[in-house]
Amino acid sequence: MAKATIIGNTTWGNTLAALLSSRGVAVKLWARSEAEAEELRQRTHSYSSTSYIEDALHETNLVIWAVPSQKLRQNVSQTRDYLDSSMLLMNAAKGLEAGSGKRMSQVIAEVVPALEHQICVLSGPNLAREISQGLPAASIIASKDIAVAERARELMSSAEFLLFTSDDVVGVELCGALKNVIALGAGMVDGLSMGDNAKSTFIVWGWNEIVSLGVSLGAAANTFYGLAGLGDLITTCSSTLSRNHYVGYELAKGRSLSEIAASMSQVAEGVTTTMAVHQLRKKLNLKTPIIDLIYQILFEGFPLSRALLNEFKRLAQSC
Repeated sequence: MAKATIIGNTTWGNTLAALLSSRGVAVKLWARSEAEAEELRQRTHSYSSTSYIEDALHETNLVIWAVPSQKLRQNVSQTRDYLDSSMLLMNAAKGLEAGSGKRMSQVIAEVVPALEHQICVLSGPNLAREISQGLPAASIIASKDIAVAERARELMSSAEFLLFTSDDVVGVELCGALKNVIALGAGMVDGLSMGDNAKSTFIVWGWNEIVSLGVSLGAAANTFYGLAGLGDLITTCSSTLSRNHYVGYELAKGRSLSEIAASMSQVAEGVTTTMAVHQLRKKLNLKTPIIDLIYQILFEGFPLSRALLNEFKRLAQSC
């Protein structure tokens, strides 16, 4: 029987654990404390949980990190001594590391360089709540070595959770991370009741910037128009289950970023990703007015309603 280890007692981590278990995979979820592990044991019997990392990783075939992006380096470091070349290493977080601007697969490769060839990433329009309800979904597994992606797909794919493979790791990861930035802006437009026409225009302008940035970093342009790109973008910019859309919406209603974050049980990855991508675009010397606008609203105190309206006027004049 195949074995999988989930690192992270998150909504996404538990959803992936249940999904793999339904495929007949023996799953262990690693929790940070014995209290968390025991709570999971009481709640579910489809997969096991433990607070001991050595136990969690013993003879496993697939390791999935389903933790917030800013916690990934710490979590990989905790597992490093128990990883080996027989294991597939998968990142399921969507974000860029603050400060370094690195993609999540780059973070894993820095911590365990000898196992870089075993790394793959999972990304796509994957709202955990819908998947946990058994609703159909699809996603992409990407790896530099397509054979690694195929091995992971064989373990995880099902009739309800369709998986496809790609060797464009850069593009798939950037799509997953950067659509959250655009979703923040889409939420702001909705929060200001500017209408769907304005929101669609905003999304297109913003996504064009993301594609240009991605290509500059070595991604394939067509990745941004597939499942990992437009597919994830549509979901994140429109669903009421989207955390990043929620943050943008609540900001437009007058709540502070700190107040919104304190009220949420999960992380909206787009906030720290906005900071990271703003730094990246400066290094690349790219013009990204939409990304800059969202950054200024989040971190420089720009008045949200006036900033968005002024940006629409400015862009309209430049057309």
